[in-house]
Amino acid sequence: MLNNWNTPVSELKGVGPKTAEYFHNLGITNIYEMLNHFPRNYLVFGGLKKISELQNDEIAAVRVRVDMVGNLRRVKNKMTILPIEVSDETGSMVIKYFNMPFMAKAVSKGGYYVFRGRVKKAGKEFTLVQPRKYAYDEYTELSGKFQCMYPLTKGLKNSTVIKAENSALKIADFTEDYLSEEYRNKLHLVSSKEAYMMIHDPSDEKESVLGRRRLSFDELFFFILYLRKNKELLKGAPNSCPMVESAEVKRFIEHLPYKLTKGQSKAVKEILEDLSGDAVMNRLVQGDVGSGKTIVAIAGLLNTVANGYQGAFMAPTEVLATQHFKTVSELTIKYGLPFKPVLLTGSVTAAAKRKIYEEIENGEVNLIIGTHALIQDKVVYKNLGLVVTDEQHRFGVRQRETLAGKGVGPHILVMSATPIPRTLAIVLYGDLSISAIKDMPEGRSPIKSCVVGESFRPSANKFIKDEISKGHQVYIICPMVEASDDEDSDNELRNVVDYSDELKEALGDRYRISYLHGKMKPSEKENILDRFSSGDIDILISTTVIEVGINVPNATVMMIENSERFGLSQLHQLRGRVGRGKDQGYAIFMTGKSDEKTTERLGILAKTTDGFEIASYDLKTRGPGELFGVRQSGDFAFKIADVFADADLLSEASNLCDEILAHDRNLHAPENALIREEAEFYGRNFLDFRTI
Repeated sequence: MLNNWNTPVSELKGVGPKTAEYFHNLGITNIYEMLNHFPRNYLVFGGLKKISELQNDEIAAVRVRVDMVGNLRRVKNKMTILPIEVSDETGSMVIKYFNMPFMAKAVSKGGYYVFRGRVKKAGKEFTLVQPRKYAYDEYTELSGKFQCMYPLTKGLKNSTVIKAENSALKIADFTEDYLSEEYRNKLHLVSSKEAYMMIHDPSDEKESVLGRRRLSFDELFFFILYLRKNKELLKGAPNSCPMVESAEVKRFIEHLPYKLTKGQSKAVKEILEDLSGDAVMNRLVQGDVGSGKTIVAIAGLLNTVANGYQGAFMAPTEVLATQHFKTVSELTIKYGLPFKPVLLTGSVTAAAKRKIYEEIENGEVNLIIGTHALIQDKVVYKNLGLVVTDEQHRFGVRQRETLAGKGVGPHILVMSATPIPRTLAIVLYGDLSISAIKDMPEGRSPIKSCVVGESFRPSANKFIKDEISKGHQVYIICPMVEASDDEDSDNELRNVVDYSDELKEALGDRYRISYLHGKMKPSEKENILDRFSSGDIDILISTTVIEVGINVPNATVMMIENSERFGLSQLHQLRGRVGRGKDQGYAIFMTGKSDEKTTERLGILAKTTDGFEIASYDLKTRGPGELFGVRQSGDFAFKIADVFADADLLSEASNLCDEILAHDRNLHAPENALIREEAEFYGRNFLDFRTI
């Protein structure tokens, strides 16, 4: 099947050198990578609605008359807003365009057009935000059709990706399928060729779900295969960095101003036993939001440096790495710990990096905290004994392999705040040692949560004002508004700016409001978070997920807009950003939907603060109908599979994998040649979330 899948994208029809460069920026260099660049969602061109029929937060199309083209308004960040007043026989509404001044000339007063976009409702007034404009005949022709919407990069249009995908589908070699027809029928899966056709060119939702199901199975199967094949390499590897339990750890824990929870104490005990055992440690510490995993990791690192080894603490973002560095530095000074920490991230200057490289190689520093910069070729460790990765599912396999390869079999400790139901953990982790911290630090009150609709907004705004008047701070999360136009690349920025303006109108100018968005440089992001941490910002608005692990004890309120568009585990992670100090934390889940299913689903968050219980509920209730919604941040980073929604596929993939390997451990049998070949392709692309 894979005979020509290495064909460069530049050989696809319509892909010239410049377009190929854009695709390269997305990590797409050949046909295989092109076909595995999946739609983030689909545009479904539904029938036309009347203004009176519109619902908040839905994507809808209306045929209306332009009554007035408003004046172009300029706001900060060099942004423009163009309001257009429109109406039909049932009512009127406003259309808003951001940074598209040319739309003033694209419509005529008194003219009739079809506008399609996301509906926003404030009181009784409707607004269409950044809609796509169509002539009536043009839209009628599209009605009922599906259009793939792909992740894009600057310079690349969605229409260009669609053409390239269609070209790849035409020339890709689908002559063989590693899954026999017998297996496909048994598992109710379509062929590989059908799957790629259905995911990239579906005629309806059913086809897109069938295509996704097969491709998800493939991803899970080869992922499990990777784990099974590497299990023997992990199991029983000799401990090349033997340690003894240092008195430093006991002294440090005894002097902390709080007592470790039972879960923390047990995790520390298990880590110290592993470090002094006969085999190399390969342990996952799983703990709910705010359960105190960082201090457990620091205890392991402390034992490592006390035994004369270096430790590496790798975080997924510069912001989180910087926070870990500050925490360790403060503890080192306060308790006289033997740490000699250094921060190594991508934004460190070249001159500073050279100095840090020298200090790492000659052993002047014994704790290196940072991001992917820790695994660069120039980083040579003197005696790396322990590697800690934080939020490991956000790292690629090769990144952690590279880091571990910089030591002679260093111990591996992985920290994860994503609760995994035991049924999944058994399949995914096999013989991997797992420490689960299920209790919370003393004195921390459970976060009070409520799920409310638009009618509660005035009360929510008053509550926010009251909390700020007490000296507290507030997070507000806005989901990304899906782009309804190919070139809608500034959508996220527009969303936070527009929301900030609306919030200032609702609350008044006395509050210090700032926002984060995905296009900010790490230094800008860090500056905003530093200001928020120091109390210079009252309300922080973000369309990006507030970094896992960010700790601002003074923040007491987390309000999440359109919460129905997030996964339950993500919502639970987000509310864990508040209530981290002595004051009560509150989570307000705003929703634009009031149907029974949404109310029941979000209601679990008001009933429990147990992340494991929430994850189990998520596992039972999420289904294929929700697959193209907002992805859960912190979910395991597969390209298309979802270990919660696809739990049945995960189990089937595990069973098939074990069945094949039981008869052909090295995949040398002729009938397994294609599996071995495809495994090489998948091994380069999927993100593994277990330890190496």
